[in-house]
Amino acid sequence: MGTNGGQKHTYEYPRPALTVDVAIVTREANPRVLLIRRKNDPFAGSWALPGGFVDENERLADAARRELVEETGVEGADLEQLYTTGDPGRDPRGWTVSVAYLAQVAPDSLKPIAADDAAEVGWWALDALPPLAFDHAMLLGRVRARLADRTA
Repeated sequence: MGTNGGQKHTYEYPRPALTVDVAIVTREANPRVLLIRRKNDPFAGSWALPGGFVDENERLADAARRELVEETGVEGADLEQLYTTGDPGRDPRGWTVSVAYLAQVAPDSLKPIAADDAAEVGWWALDALPPLAFDHAMLLGRVRARLADRTA
């Protein structure tokens, strides 16, 4: 009981790549979001949310925390799962499902640094964003909606 005899299961259907994206937003009247400028393709040179691929057997929240540290040096953010997106064409590398996380932080509590595949990090007003990679403009729309719900 409870064992499959070590046989490997294979399935007919294709599997997406799995990624995480992290929106770190300041707690202030006009919130700002932490973005990275991508060093690598796709969208090299574009601004994006910090994030990346989930490793095999890695928990989603652990992947989000790891990518945040790798790309921005930010540690200890209190992450909340916000939204999942998997629309066709959202990533030119192929079918990718992303789980987006949100954390609100005190405006001066973080000193982010560009690391790993981030060329630059910067704080951007949530209502005055640069052109963004992937579907991150949509994800930040979800962030704005969540923050509006909290203050309603």
